[in-house]
Amino acid sequence: MRRWIEGIETFAIDVILERRYGRRADILRWILKGLSHVYRVIVQTRLAFYRQRIYREHTLGCPVVSVGNITVGGTGKTPVVELLARELTAGGRKVAILSRGYKSVPKPLFRRVLEKILRKKAIFTPRIVSDGQSLLLDSRTAGDEPFMLANNLRGVVVLVDRDRVKSGLYAIEHFGANALLLDDGFQYVRLDHRVEITLIDRQAPFGNEHILPRGTLREPPGNLRRATHILLTKCVPGADNGDLIARIRRYNRTAEIVETTHHARHLRNLLTGEVKPLDFLRGQRIGSLCGIAAPDSFGGALRGLGAKVEISKVYTDHHRYTEKEIEGFINRCARRNLDAILTTEKDAVRIPRILDAAVPIYYLRVEIEILKGRESWQRLIERLTERQPLKQTMPVFA
Repeated sequence: MRRWIEGIETFAIDVILERRYGRRADILRWILKGLSHVYRVIVQTRLAFYRQRIYREHTLGCPVVSVGNITVGGTGKTPVVELLARELTAGGRKVAILSRGYKSVPKPLFRRVLEKILRKKAIFTPRIVSDGQSLLLDSRTAGDEPFMLANNLRGVVVLVDRDRVKSGLYAIEHFGANALLLDDGFQYVRLDHRVEITLIDRQAPFGNEHILPRGTLREPPGNLRRATHILLTKCVPGADNGDLIARIRRYNRTAEIVETTHHARHLRNLLTGEVKPLDFLRGQRIGSLCGIAAPDSFGGALRGLGAKVEISKVYTDHHRYTEKEIEGFINRCARRNLDAILTTEKDAVRIPRILDAAVPIYYLRVEIEILKGRESWQRLIERLTERQPLKQTMPVFA
């Protein structure tokens, strides 16, 4: 059943990205284009309701910073959230990350009720991925990105809940948070956030220029006017981004623009935790395994580091691997006598640990690096870490 669903998902993605042709693909594109017009009206109407104060934003009384996208996936958002959390923590803030936990699996209701009875916990509290000290959930229950963030950040609270007003209040009341990071928050206008960091992938800034579901744009490009800061991600060092910046300025004349790239730091063995330098990949015959929104960029990164990618297996984004799938891929690589298997850090949290793997599995640790606009970024950090008393503003509920 799962394979059938993923097959349909793959077909739909190929149609949207113009990788499939034929009668069925053309019919689906025509249907999706019609639905895109409906979706655009819904998105713009909802935003208009908030602008006209028909719907009210919720104010929690502490700085709220949104990090989000105008397109679906693939912009490299998680390393940006991690960098921001580290720098705010270093500046003295008690940071909580609020995530919706995309494709996470909540505990069954019966188990939550039982925990309420036995441990006197509230049934519908946010899922606590990390309390700042300990990792409390697995990646399946937390979701890929929240688990990664919680695993990499100490002293930072990570909560998962679709209602991020509720999880924000919980972070303030139970953990003393005085800075909230709204992960994937560009579309979450229900919670008031004065700082709106929007990521744009330099390689595909506006996707295929169509709005969901015909394309990968979540909103029309003109809605970039809401951004206070725009980060161009996956930039090539030394390359000129003038044309893209000129287009962005047509939508937003005032936002600070920061150019960044994703920089590989090292390799880490999935089973043992052993760290190897990037030079380890040079000349190595490897197998590539990933289930992310932009798989081509991962393969390109491995080749750029000197690896010879002999076998490549790509799954749908957020694919949860089974032992059978991993063992099958390991065996394929072993038969070709490959030196290693490489995957992404996001995939690593979804891969079962195979104790007797014939080929070692490593994941690539990637961090964000600022190329241009460091002064703008530093001003933002300084503004957010200024010591100010917590406003006594009560939450506003619509």
